Amino acid sequence: MLEQLPTGAKVGIIRLRSLGDCVLTTPAIHLLKSYRPDLKIGVVVEDRFAAVFRGNPEVDAVLSPAMGELTIWGPKLVINFHGGTRSIWLTALGLAGRRAGFQHFVGQAVYNVKMPRAQEVLGVERAVHTAEHLASGMFYLGVPRSEVPAARLFARPRAAERPYAVIHPVASALDKTWGADGFLAVAEHLQGLEPVFIGGPGDDLSAFGKFKTVVGEPLEETMSLLQGASLFVGNDSGPAHMAAAMGIPQVVIFGPSDAVTWAPWRVKAEVVNGRGSMANVTVAEVLAAVDRL
Repeated sequence: MLEQLPTGAKVGIIRLRSLGDCVLTTPAIHLLKSYRPDLKIGVVVEDRFAAVFRGNPEVDAVLSPAMGELTIWGPKLVINFHGGTRSIWLTALGLAGRRAGFQHFVGQAVYNVKMPRAQEVLGVERAVHTAEHLASGMFYLGVPRSEVPAARLFARPRAAERPYAVIHPVASALDKTWGADGFLAVAEHLQGLEPVFIGGPGDDLSAFGKFKTVVGEPLEETMSLLQGASLFVGNDSGPAHMAAAMGIPQVVIFGPSDAVTWAPWRVKAEVVNGRGSMANVTVAEVLAAVDRL
């Protein structure tokens, strides 16, 4: 289908949130742009995650989800990678001649290009990584099959007096959060790297006050901090995916999340899997993973 788009056509990609999903959309964008570099790519994303796509030379426009903005931009093709109710309306109101969405999405009447499940496109029956899932949509639309590349983020590394490790001890849910004592043990264990603990707006990092803490910085600043790091240690979370996109070696701790679907993508990494519960992850396991890296 991509071969049918005229030279220089605009393609709108809807990926409203969240942080990890946005980061893992960039391999699909890279595949599309590599196949059709003439196309103009616009990403519809909530402002709090827009920094993921800003500065990316393969993204020509970062669009807000305000009704009408995508319409005014004028895409020939809209690809909905989000799938929620709001994204269905945005897809419809984009007024593109071609509207693509996965077959398992609700609101199928909106789409005139219905992308099958990733396993069908890729010819496998195993669980697939989120990056593979999104890339499979591009393969279905006409991008030649190839290895799914690493995610891509663009930020200037923050200047630092000495090498440092970024530690992210929080997560979006309590059951995805390893204990504070464990992360303190990691910080104490690091040799030759300054521990820097990070958190988002509203996160309480008081337990880590003996070390440097950075809380609530704009996403652009967090990206710069991660870009200059020598190591990342943290829970399965958006910052882990950002660090992976920057090629930072990392130890990522999983509890209830599916490590196959959300593991660090295309980066040197150690996954410590609690197989259902963070309580199953021991300090010794994490310190051994750090030492291996």
